[in-house]
Formats: sequence, C-alpha cells, structure tokens
Amino acid sequence: MNPTPSIPGAVSRRSFILGSGGLALGLSFGLTQTELALAQTPGAAGFGPNSWINIGLDGVVTLMSPGAEMGQGTMTAMPMLLAEEMDLDWRQVRVVQSPSDPKRFGNPRFGGGMTTGASRTVQGYYEPLRLAGAQARLVMVNAAAQAMGVPASELRTEASRVIHSGGRSMSYADIAKVAQAPAELPKVDKSMLKPMAQFRLIGKDIPRVDVPAKSSGQALYGIDQRLPGMLWASVLRAPVQGETPESVDDAAARAVAGVKNVVRLPYGVAVVADSFFTAKTARDQLKVVWTQKAKARSQNSDAMRAEYVKRAQNLEDKGIDFIADGDAAKRLAGATRTFSATYTSEMLSHICLEPMNCTARVDGDKIEVWAPAQSASFVTGTVAGAGGFKPENITVHITLLGGGFGRRVEADYAADAALVAKAMPGTPIQVIWTREDDMTHDKYRPMTGQHLVAGVDAQGKIVGLLHRVVSEGIYARVVPPAFKASGGKDAPVMEGTEITYDIPDHNVQFMIEERGIQAGFWRAVGPGYIKFAIETLIDEVARGVGADPLAYRMDLLSKNPRGAAVLKAVADMSQWGKAKLPKGHALGLAFSDAWNTYCGMVVQVSIDKGRPKVHKVWSAVDCGHALQPQNVQAQIEGSVIFGLSAALHERMDFKAGEPQQTNLNAYRVLRANETPEVFVKVMPTDNHPGGIGEVGLPPVAPAIANAIASLNGKRLRALPLPTV
Repeated sequence: MNPTPSIPGAVSRRSFILGSGGLALGLSFGLTQTELALAQTPGAAGFGPNSWINIGLDGVVTLMSPGAEMGQGTMTAMPMLLAEEMDLDWRQVRVVQSPSDPKRFGNPRFGGGMTTGASRTVQGYYEPLRLAGAQARLVMVNAAAQAMGVPASELRTEASRVIHSGGRSMSYADIAKVAQAPAELPKVDKSMLKPMAQFRLIGKDIPRVDVPAKSSGQALYGIDQRLPGMLWASVLRAPVQGETPESVDDAAARAVAGVKNVVRLPYGVAVVADSFFTAKTARDQLKVVWTQKAKARSQNSDAMRAEYVKRAQNLEDKGIDFIADGDAAKRLAGATRTFSATYTSEMLSHICLEPMNCTARVDGDKIEVWAPAQSASFVTGTVAGAGGFKPENITVHITLLGGGFGRRVEADYAADAALVAKAMPGTPIQVIWTREDDMTHDKYRPMTGQHLVAGVDAQGKIVGLLHRVVSEGIYARVVPPAFKASGGKDAPVMEGTEITYDIPDHNVQFMIEERGIQAGFWRAVGPGYIKFAIETLIDEVARGVGADPLAYRMDLLSKNPRGAAVLKAVADMSQWGKAKLPKGHALGLAFSDAWNTYCGMVVQVSIDKGRPKVHKVWSAVDCGHALQPQNVQAQIEGSVIFGLSAALHERMDFKAGEPQQTNLNAYRVLRANETPEVFVKVMPTDNHPGGIGEVGLPPVAPAIANAIASLNGKRLRALPLPTV
C-alpha cells in the first residue's frame, strides 16, 4: 500500500488548488446515509487526510479506501464507487488506506464508527461514496464550463474527461490546474445517481488492487511493521479466561540474554526482548500463580451442552422475545401436526493465518498504533480504556489483515502493545501472539442450544414457528450499553432468525448464558448456526408432509421473487430431481437470506466410513448490485470452504475452563483432499447491494445434513456434524 500523504495546513482557496497539485473534496456523514454534508478540505504539498478524492495534475486520481482489507476486496470496491459516479478512468486511479478518522470516513451502518465486519461495508458506504463521487463530478463539470465558456448543460463526462457537445474536451487534470474551488458545493441526492444500466465500473470484473502485492510477497501486514529501535513482546496469560496473576517470579526470564524488560499487566505478564523468539523463550521461564477464581473454571463443554439443551427445551423459560410476529403459540396449539427438533453447535476458534499482533509507540501523552484490525474505532477505545490515553491523542494505522473473520473486530492485542509501550515510552513495541495464545484466548463462536417447533395445517403449510436459542452473549459483553438498551436482545447472536419465508406467526426467544468463556464475532456469527436449525427443520417438514424440499421452499417464498429466483437457478445448476447421481450419493438443499442477500445452495454428498463427504457445491446468489462479480464468486467459494470446515470438523472443547485444543494438531480443519468442486452463479439485480463476504457459509451445513437425511433417513442436529 502507498503511504498516506502528509497532513496539510490551511491555505487560501486559490493557493489550495495550485499549491496542492490537485483538487481535494471531502465528505462528512450526517445522521442519515442520504443527508450528507460535503465539505472542502484545504491541502498543501500533500493530500489532506479528511478527503476522499485528490485529482493530481499528472492525471492520477487518488481515492481513499475506508474499510479494512482482509481478503474480501473492500480496497477495490469502495474506491470503485467513487470512481463510478465521478466517471474516472480506472487506469489512472491510485488507492490508499484512509486515515482512522470516523468523522470523515465512518460507516453509517456502524453508527459512524470505523469498523469493517458483519457484511456492512458495501451496504454502509454504497450511497455515501456514490454521492461523493457524483458531487465531485459536478464540481469538475462546472469548472470546465467556466473554463470553456459554455453552459454546464452542454457537457458530459467520460474516463476522467469533460466533453462538450461540440467536440472540445478537458481532462480532469487540466481542469484541476485552472479550477477555483466553489464557495458552495453543488447539492446531490439519490435521484442523481446512475441507474444500473449506465454503470461503467460497477458490475465489471476490475482486478483487485491488493492482489499484485500479495501475490509477489510485497504486501505489508501488521506483523511486518518495523520502526527504528523496535523491541518485541510476548504476553503470558492465564490458562483460564478471566484470571489474573497473584504472584510473579521473573528471575529466570530476566536472565535470558536479550531480554530488556518484564512488564506486569492487569491480566498477565509481558516479556520484552530484542527479538520475538527471545521474548517467547523468556516468557516460558516465567513462574506465575494465577487467581483460579474465574467463572469459566467451573465450565465443561459436555455439561454446558446438556444444560443448554435442557433450557432450550423448557418452554416455561420464556427468555426474551427477539421476534414476536403474530401468535405462534396459538397457531401451534391449533396445528394439524407439529414438528420439533433440538440443535446444538460447539464453540469455534478463528485461527486467522496472521496471528494477533500490534505495534505501538508512546510519546508523552500521545500514542501511535499500527494494527491489523477490523475496527480502528475499537482499537482507539481499547487503547484509551487500557492505557488511559485520551482518544484525541491516539493515532491508529490500519494495515492489511492476514485474516479477520470477526476476531479482529475486538482489539485486546492492542491493549498489550499499548500497556507495554506505556511502560517503555519512546520505544516502539511489537506484540505478537503465538498460535497457542490465539486459540486459548480467542473470542469464540458461542456454543448454542436451539429448540424449534413448527406447526402445519391440513394442507401441510407451516402456520406457526417457535424458535428458541440459548447462547452466551456477544453484545452483552462487548457493548453492554447497547445490549441493555435493546432490552436484552443480543443482535449478533440472533442474526439470521429474521426469515423471508411466508410464516406469519413467528416467535423467536433468546435465553442468555453467562459462563465466563468469551464469545465473539465469528464469520457469519448467528446465521452460521441459526440457518442450520431453520433449514434442516424446513426440510424435515417438507418431507414429512410428502413435499419436495425445493417445491416446499418455493411455496414459502411465493411473496419473495428474488429468493425464489436463486432457488430455481441453483436447482437448474444442480439438475435437482433430474440428475443421475452415482450410487450412494444424494443432493441436499438450503437457502439463506442473511445480510440482505439471497443464496440458494445444493450439495452432492456421500458417506465415507461414516463421515459425510461433499463432492460438489452449487450456489446461486443475488446480492443486488454486484460490484465485482468475479470477487463475489470468490467470496462465495471461500466462505463455502470455511463453512464446510466448521460443519465437518471444527470444535473447541473445555474442561474446567481450559481449552483442550491449543493448536492445529488437535483442532481439525478441512484438508485439501476434502475440498469439493464449487460452482457459483452470480445473479445481479437492480437493488441496493447486500453483504457477500459471509454469505456462502450458512447454507453449507444444513444442505449437507439434508443430503444425509436423503441417503439414510437420519436427521443430523449437531455441529460439527456427527458420524453417520
């Protein structure tokens, strides 16, 4: 990535245009996504950090990318929105990571915070960035009109040029040389944005800007950060989450050659040395007595699972109504027939390829941080809370991420670096976690117990659905005020319970557990286990009333043509009901409507030595405006493999609060020889884009389970899927 240019000082309007070598336009977010106040930001020799766009005199247009790039393509997609409405020549575009300034670059879908996750990046920035690009285009048109002495209505734009109806034209670079920054920027609204039919960049397969450096090995991640005089730190934490050191014997650690310091932290002990290897070697020499009083210490996975199931099935325990549409209880009581099932899912680790790390340097009351984080806002909050720094004195640089999957939304690793750097002011400190650190102190996908009851009428149509979810909280721990304000509704845990299916009487209940083992955001979060329960039950109901699972779902989606369309498409792709399959093979179907994207999926499965074996996966996806169709395909492929690994193998077990899997020798993931062929059909529609980075994960597990039921009649209701 190119470095962010220097912060300019204020200058006159005319000297800004000439002195900066370009025209910079800023964007401020208002309280809504559509009411935007766009402001001019002055510049000097460099490019003002509060600006989205800089038009250079050399023709190169620099665009800011506000999202964290972790392999999902945001560093291409976000600038492309600006370029589309501004009619830029993409060949002359340069992309840089935006500064961590939520007032200018915050995501409206995260309350203006700078966070990348929950499939909200494209959804949140889509209209604001297009409006910013459209406004920049109008500025260029008006400036060209003045320079040419013609009415602006006679001008059009194309490929970084303003073209007059008579044939004359000016490049954006030429306009930047003579343009006066307007006293008031032209007003824009959604009605002025291009219709889908006029897109020149959106929907085209533009190569991702981050791929060349990643392919050549030149890309710099957080772990690659280097500063003069930098030291490394390794932090020892308790074997059970929530415990703290009572006493520390660090004599042996300090005796290791190269050790510079041992720093006592509220939750552990850090060893600082001239290399990470030395820091880790010395850390292993620490003798620490831990408190052993954490709530998690009394927890065992087998007992927790049984207790979750018992609570989910206890209908007297109403929990919190998350959804209360109609009167599901009355409908179920009067149903011709009911179907009920109980489902479980285990805790899962993120195992990002790049381990958690962070670099920090303290200068007086100020701190500068370099982090491969999904949320600059969370890093700022964590560093402020842990180190006592004022937010305005914290500078955060977001680097490339070697995997995020929700783990890097939280920033506990930034607290490590901040506290150690504060203890050694002036010395840059890089903290690196080992794989064992990462797995034993993760923020896991929560264990869940779910109990569902569906009632059908005499025609076999579902008339009522009760869905009960028992889980550790995520918002309850991460943002307690938001959790309290919601009335105890933990949105990430329960995401996916809102369904597109035409079931008018629908009741979803949430029962929180607080066991002391921290649950967090894990790729697809709620829909990963919620859709497993819903889609396997729907399949069971369909077969129970003698209906084809595809036809049954199509009927449930009769009022949602987009959902029905992806199911029809994936049925055609897989030749549902027509395919001549090898003996011992079956197809399974599932549907997901999470993140405002519709995804139909069919898998071809056999049973190999009692284990499901997935041979092929077909997926049809309607995410609205598909910014980059090939990248959409890649994201579906990646999330299918990610979800397949979780469905078949992954689990974290705990005994007396201690994780039993501490590295990949015990935490089984999908092997290369288990990887199926994946076929994806992207179906763009003229709708606001939905999320895509997580979309392929939720339907995988239920589709496999439904295929197994077709093979041997057994209904699998646990994740990971058990031996059959």
